[in-house]
Amino acid sequence: MFKAIFTNSFGILFSRILGFIRDLLTASALGANIYSDIFFIAFKLPNLFRRIFAEGAFTQVFIPAFARSLHKGVFSANIFLIFLSIIFLITLLVNIIPSLATQAIAVGFDEKTIELAAPYVAINFWYLPLIFAVTFLSTLLQYKHHFTTSAFSTALLNISLILALYFSEDKSQTEIVYYLSFGVVIGGILQLAVHIFAIHKLGFTKLLCGGFKYLRVKSYIIKKDTRKFRQQFFPAMWGNSTAQVSAFLDTFLASFLVTGSISYLYYANRIFQLPLALFAIATSIALFPRVARYIKNKEEHKAKLFLEQAFWFLTFLLTASTITGFILAHEITWLLFERGAFLSGDTLNTTAVLQMYMIGLLPFGLQKLFLLWLYSKEMQMRAAKIATFSLAAYILFALSLISPMGVSGLALASTVSGFVSFTLTIQAFGTKNFFAILLNKKAIYLVGCAILLTIMLLPFKDFIAVYI
Repeated sequence: MFKAIFTNSFGILFSRILGFIRDLLTASALGANIYSDIFFIAFKLPNLFRRIFAEGAFTQVFIPAFARSLHKGVFSANIFLIFLSIIFLITLLVNIIPSLATQAIAVGFDEKTIELAAPYVAINFWYLPLIFAVTFLSTLLQYKHHFTTSAFSTALLNISLILALYFSEDKSQTEIVYYLSFGVVIGGILQLAVHIFAIHKLGFTKLLCGGFKYLRVKSYIIKKDTRKFRQQFFPAMWGNSTAQVSAFLDTFLASFLVTGSISYLYYANRIFQLPLALFAIATSIALFPRVARYIKNKEEHKAKLFLEQAFWFLTFLLTASTITGFILAHEITWLLFERGAFLSGDTLNTTAVLQMYMIGLLPFGLQKLFLLWLYSKEMQMRAAKIATFSLAAYILFALSLISPMGVSGLALASTVSGFVSFTLTIQAFGTKNFFAILLNKKAIYLVGCAILLTIMLLPFKDFIAVYI
C-alpha cells in the first residue's frame, strides 16, 4: 500500500513543483489582472468538466464495473466510445459558441471582456477530450496497480506551459495567453502519448483492440454491465463534483468583485491543492483498487484495516500541513508569487484566501479516504445526497460571507462545505466504525505533535518576517 502511495506522492510532488514554477512565471508575466483572470477562466472550464465527467466519478465507477465484467474488452470499448462522443460534442459546441460558454462561468465580466476571453476558452476546451482519453487509460493502469505513468504525466502539461511562457517572454499579454492556451492542448497530447505507451507495455493493447473489433457484434452481451454502470455513474458524478461546482461558483461570484479576485482564488487554491493532492489524493488513488476488490470479495475487515492505516498516515500529514500553511500563509505566498507584475497587495489578498482554504484541508482530505468505502460498496446515491447538502451549505455561506469578507469569504464558505461533507460521509461510513479508528493512542500523539509544531512555527514566522 505505502509503496503505491509514495509512488503517487512523488509523481504528484514532481508535477506540483513544475506547476509552481509555471504559476510563479505566470504571476510574473501576467500578475493578477484582467489577462490572468481570462486565462484562468479559459483553463477552468475544461478542467471543471474533466473533474466532473472524467477523473473521480469515472474512475470510482469504472474500476468496480471493470472488475465485475466478464467481457472486459468489449465493455471498456463501449464505455470509452460513449463518453468520448459526448465530450467531443460538448467541445465542438463550445467552439461554435465560445462567448456563451465564457459568459456561463464569468457572468460578472462585461461584454468586451467576454469577447476577449472567448477565443481562449475555445482553444483550451480541446484539452477535455484528450484528458478524458488519458483518464480512461489511467484507470486501466490503476486496475493493474500501475500508478507511475499517471502520477508523473501531469508534469508534461506543466512543462508545456513553462515552455509556452518561455517562448512568449517578449510578447504582449494577449499573445502570452494565446501561447498558454495552445500549451494546454500540447500538454494534453503529450499526456495521452505516454499513457498509450504504458498501456502497450502492460499488454492492454490486445484487450482494447479486441473490444473495439468485436463491439458491434457483441454489444448485446454487455447490456447489463453498461446499464448498471450508467445507473451508478450519474450519482457518482454528482457526488464527486461538489468541490468542482463550488470552484465554478467561486469564479462566478468572484467575477463580481474587484479585478484580480479570480486570480487570488486561483493562486491560493494552487497552494492548498499541493498537500491535498500529495497526500490525500495520492492515498485514495493507491487504495481504491484494493479496497474495491476486498469489498467485492466480502473481506470488509481487510478493507477497514487498510482504511485505518491510511487514516492515521493522512491525519498526521494533513494536520502538519494545515498548521504550517495557516501560520506561514503570507511567507509562502510571498516566496512563490511576489515578483514582476504580482505586487505586495496581491500577496496580502492571496494570503487571506489561502488561510481560509487551509482550515478545510483536514476534512477535505479525510473525506476522500472514506468516500472509497461508499463507492466500493456502490453507495453512489448516498454520496450524491451528501454532495447536495455540502453544495447547499457552500451556497448559503458564500452568499452570506461575500459581502463582509470579499473573496476570502468564498474560500471560507468552501471550507465550511468541506466540514459538512466530511461529517455526512462519516455518518454513511458508520459513526461507530469511525470512533473505533479514532479511539487510539495515536490521537494523543497527534495532539502533542500539533501543539509542538505550532510552538516551533510561531517564532520561526517572526524570524522570517524580519527579512521580508
